[in-house]
Amino acid sequence: MIIRLPTYSGIIEDYKLSGSRLSPKPPKKPFNRIAFAAAHVVTDPLKDNDPWQGRPAIDWDNTLKIRHYLWDQGLHLAEVMDTAQRGMGLDWETAKELIFRTIKDAKLHPLKPHVVCGAGTDHYDIQELNSYDKIITAYSEQMEHIEAIGGQIVIMASRAMTLYKRGPAYYARVYKKLIEQAKEPVILHWLGEMFDPSLRGYWGSTDFEKAADSVLTIINSYSNKIDGIKISILDQEREEKFRARLPNGVKLYTGDDFNFPALIEGDGKHFSHALLGIFTAIAPAASQALEALAMDDGKMFNKILMPTVPLSREIFKSPTQYYKAGISFLAWLNGIQSHFIMPRGFQSSRQISHYAEVFRLADKARLLIDTDLALYRMKILLGLHGIV
Repeated sequence: MIIRLPTYSGIIEDYKLSGSRLSPKPPKKPFNRIAFAAAHVVTDPLKDNDPWQGRPAIDWDNTLKIRHYLWDQGLHLAEVMDTAQRGMGLDWETAKELIFRTIKDAKLHPLKPHVVCGAGTDHYDIQELNSYDKIITAYSEQMEHIEAIGGQIVIMASRAMTLYKRGPAYYARVYKKLIEQAKEPVILHWLGEMFDPSLRGYWGSTDFEKAADSVLTIINSYSNKIDGIKISILDQEREEKFRARLPNGVKLYTGDDFNFPALIEGDGKHFSHALLGIFTAIAPAASQALEALAMDDGKMFNKILMPTVPLSREIFKSPTQYYKAGISFLAWLNGIQSHFIMPRGFQSSRQISHYAEVFRLADKARLLIDTDLALYRMKILLGLHGIV
């Protein structure tokens, strides 16, 4: 099968599909790595609301269908994280309902998936969060809600901490209070500035080594109350060095969507678990590669997973914060959601040449689950852009 696709050089070229694909299936063996897929949300295109202001109108059927699709393949779920457009269209009131619906469905799922949920400060205007007490109050409200419903807390990075240029001692004071008040061990979150430019200088320094020392001081002080830390800095060497410094029992959850195969496989002494947005887009490959790793078949692990790296690098290319569009696009191509409409019209954040390249790379990674459907939907998008 051949389709004409635009390129970054501005021309239209024929592309011949490989015809090879991975079929989604449940794993036959439990994974030996913890794998959370950070899932996105889908907007209801029929609701009468302002797409750029106010609360998004969530398409609950499509949004929850995505979560069941991930669970059916043995993956756990990271809910209301940046992949779900926290701070970029998804407000806290909607996030609360999403957490409730997701955890309710997870409890009924036969594979009993685990759900972790992001707790932040985004339900307050950032200008209000100018003191220690206000920051604690904001975080506490979200943390208490998550634990009351039965979710595990991921303490997300707060933009207020960098806006007011807090130093390492302030971070230590805030996180001490948050960690101590949590009922169960929490996951910390280090989201790099490539994902959110406003988080530059998190942990009290723009110097990576100083920031690492700052968060490690917190982790070492409260390691019994910290499950792990998710790091999204897109730097394999720095993540590996940081991982080796963690105390026993504290996990490293990689958020590196560029180098995840090597980080998950490990260096023979240390390895990373996964909390990745790309796992939503490449779920069949992620699941089947992790199954191979659990069977001690590193060769098959890499054979399945390495072809997904160029696809992930394209989806997460700069400006990285727009990666959610590529993930939703693939879910639409593969029939996991019925349309390609995102909160605040986020599907318009990437150009048609990007979507064409995602299509090519998904095909090469064997991730176009239903080729006929993917071709049909790709042609609809091309036609919208005047490409026949």
